[in-house]
This record gives sequence, structure tokens and C-alpha cells, in this order.
Amino acid sequence: MPDVRQAVEHTTVRVPRSLVALSTASTYPEGCAAAFEIAAKLGYDAVELMIWNDPVSQSVAAIERLADHYGIPVAAIHAPTLLITQRVWGREPWEKLRRSYEMAERIGAETVVLHPPFRWQREYAAGFVEGVAAMQAETEVALAVENMYPWRARRSQVQAYLPGWNPVELPYEHVTLDLSHASASSSDSLEMAVALGSRLRHLHLADGVGTPRDEHLVPGRGTQPCVEVLGHLAETGFDGTVVVEVNTRRCRTRADREVDLAEALAFARLNLAVAGAS
Repeated sequence: MPDVRQAVEHTTVRVPRSLVALSTASTYPEGCAAAFEIAAKLGYDAVELMIWNDPVSQSVAAIERLADHYGIPVAAIHAPTLLITQRVWGREPWEKLRRSYEMAERIGAETVVLHPPFRWQREYAAGFVEGVAAMQAETEVALAVENMYPWRARRSQVQAYLPGWNPVELPYEHVTLDLSHASASSSDSLEMAVALGSRLRHLHLADGVGTPRDEHLVPGRGTQPCVEVLGHLAETGFDGTVVVEVNTRRCRTRADREVDLAEALAFARLNLAVAGAS
């Protein structure tokens, strides 16, 4: 029988340097201030700021006050490139990205998350890959393009994004991997993480059961290999940010929302700790 005590003495737990942050989208319909408050209460390391219709999210001064008050830094900014934020900061997409990385520089965020263009943004899409590379040369903030998913109508798929929804196949320097989006596209997020290698800069931790809808379940409640992805990050020394981005809109109370977000944080921290020989 093996000596258990000796095995324990010769085992260390390896945890990557990555922060575990809370997306402000995870507290919707509550606003940015609620996200900072909850992140501080539950013990998150930072927040990812979603720029959307909430005026607080668009104000550097307001965000700096929240960060200082709660002692919670902003690790990343999500540019207003969603369908519901098409009118935030105007309609010119390159200007949105520029304002996003300039805001990131001012508040000390290391990453800007952005979506690929919609198919009807043809001019923007035509020069997107080259344009992101050129903009990346202007800033030290990582511009991390996020994986999306096909839109499905009845039994057919619609190519909603150009030049494509899958950044693994495109030469972006930095990529955000969203596990809920991987589920909606019927992709294996672990395979995507491995294929991305050092280009994987940022992770949106969530889950899904493989339906065409973007579910953003609490990790562990779906079928994506969330445990394995976090283990892969730990094993490879990932130094980006792991962001809990889950849907809590059905929570009836603040207390219910905090339970889900505490569970997601514990899941991330537990599975980022990998045992390895010392």
C-alpha cells in the first residue's frame, strides 16, 4: 500500500497567476455599481466592465470611483460591439474600439474584449483582421477577439459574423475564449483552448448544454469541459484573466444572485489549482 503521507509531502498545488474576475454583465439587470459591490463582497480579484447603456459604464470617472471605493480593479473592458450596444458611443465601429482601449489605458485594464463584425457591417468586416492588427500596434492593451457562434433559424445556420465566428481559424494576436459561445456553436472549448496556445489571452467562464442559445450557465451546470479547460490553463501557466460571465437574470433576489456568483467563483478557484509533483 502506498505511503499516503509521503505522497502528500511530495505534492504541490500549482495555481496560475491569472485573476478571477466578475463580468458586470453577470449582475444584470443590476448595474455596474452592484457588480463592484458583489465582486468585493464575494472575494473576486477584479471585474470586467461591459460598456453598454448604463451611463456609469461609459464614464471613466465613475468607474474609477467604484474601483477605489470597493478596492476592486478593472481587469478588462468589453467593447460595445454587441447587437444591443450598436448605438453606444456612436455607430462607427473603429471609433468604438479606439475609445475602449483608451478607456482601458486610463483605468489600468490590460484587455479589451471585442466581437467580430456582423455580416451586414461589410466594410468593417472586409478590413477587420488587418485593422485589429494595426490598432494593436497602437496600444499595449491586448485586443482579444471573442469566439461567437452561428445563428440558427429552424434547421438552417446563418453566418452572422464576418470574417467568421471562430477566431481559432483567423490570425488574431489575442483571443477571448467564451465557453458558453463554444457550447452554442457545438464546439469543444478544450480543443479550442489547446489550438489557440499562447494566443489565448482571456477566458469567459460559463457553461451550456449545447442548445443554439447562448446560455451562460454557472460553470458545472452544463456539458462543456469547464474543469478540463481550467486545468489546462493551470498546467500551461496561463497569466490572462478568467472572467465569470454567467446569466443571473432569473434570480429573484440579490441573495440568490450572490449564491450563483459565489458558486462560480469557487468553481474557478478550485479547478485552477492543479496538483503536480514538486
